[in-house]
Amino acid sequence: MLSIGSEGAMSRHVRAEVVGSLLRPDFLAAARRRLDSGEIDHARFKEIEDRAVDEAVATQAAAGIDVVTDGEQRRYAFFGHLVEAMAGFDKLGGWAIPFRDERGEQLVFQRPVVVDKLRMLRNMAAEEFTYLRAKTDQPVKVTLISAQQAAAYYDPEKSKAAYPTRDQYLADIVAFSRREVDELARLGCTYVQIDAPQYAALLDPELREGYRKRGSDPEKLIDTCIDMDNAIIEGHPGVTFAMHICRGNNQSKFYAAGDYEPIARIFERTKFDRFLLEYDDERSGGFEPLKHVPEDRVVVLGLVTSKKPELEPEDELKRRIEEASRYVPLERLALSPQCGFASTMEGNRLTLDDQRRKLELVGRVARSVWG
Repeated sequence: MLSIGSEGAMSRHVRAEVVGSLLRPDFLAAARRRLDSGEIDHARFKEIEDRAVDEAVATQAAAGIDVVTDGEQRRYAFFGHLVEAMAGFDKLGGWAIPFRDERGEQLVFQRPVVVDKLRMLRNMAAEEFTYLRAKTDQPVKVTLISAQQAAAYYDPEKSKAAYPTRDQYLADIVAFSRREVDELARLGCTYVQIDAPQYAALLDPELREGYRKRGSDPEKLIDTCIDMDNAIIEGHPGVTFAMHICRGNNQSKFYAAGDYEPIARIFERTKFDRFLLEYDDERSGGFEPLKHVPEDRVVVLGLVTSKKPELEPEDELKRRIEEASRYVPLERLALSPQCGFASTMEGNRLTLDDQRRKLELVGRVARSVWG
């Protein structure tokens, strides 16, 4: 079994991992529809969910992935652990965000919105962790969303009756998130990943300008978000914390572009041990912002796209790892897909076989580079 070291330091031998979500098999999607329509009960649905998690774990293990997740098979979206664990959200009532691809095709994704004072109905991810832990001898991780991501679920009009200000809402988000991390640590979880795609809005020049027009200073917002994320994770010795920052991922589409330089102080000021970063195409910019990563942190290079079925050439991946090592030494680098394969139930435009080949590629290249 690969080790996870003390003081939250993930073993440097962990070189291949996934970001979080994996494609939902057809039988799981069908079962969720049957549950929603009342054709099956929750007990039967849980059996089907368990099967999907078992298959996700087996796929990762066979591919040589060092730290496995449950593929987020129990969630309708990557943020589902928050929205479905709390009373107070309107699941589809939030403002719509446009996603696009290189061909100009767009889709509009409806976000949740907070409409009542938040109240915990259940733990967010404890069920995911305890089941996953029992199903594998490998290290496992649990994914949660950042406070900055949850901030997108506040609407000044729709939310003000419950929370007159966004800050009041976010104070509850931080408190509930920290409570969840406390519980995961108590249960024995040693790796928690915070998904923070909303930071991409603070690196994209066009989206940054949008913040300014709405009266928000992107620079102050970055500092505020760093403080909130640190408040969620600090004080948990023995737990490795990672942050994943991408530029949007929904049915093979994205919503932001630009390199990490405008938000690079996240690397310097947050207390995360690992940074899982998106580097699969030209939208990601170069590796130069990695010079800001402190010497005691690990960078997981998201070089293998989860958006397209074509496999990247192994030599090209190795060349890019070597290029990144000019800024972060090879011993502090690792490899992953650039994002999850299914940030929502619909998933990206790949098949399960495509996904398997992508994961095998990650495992194979990681073994070749690091041994």
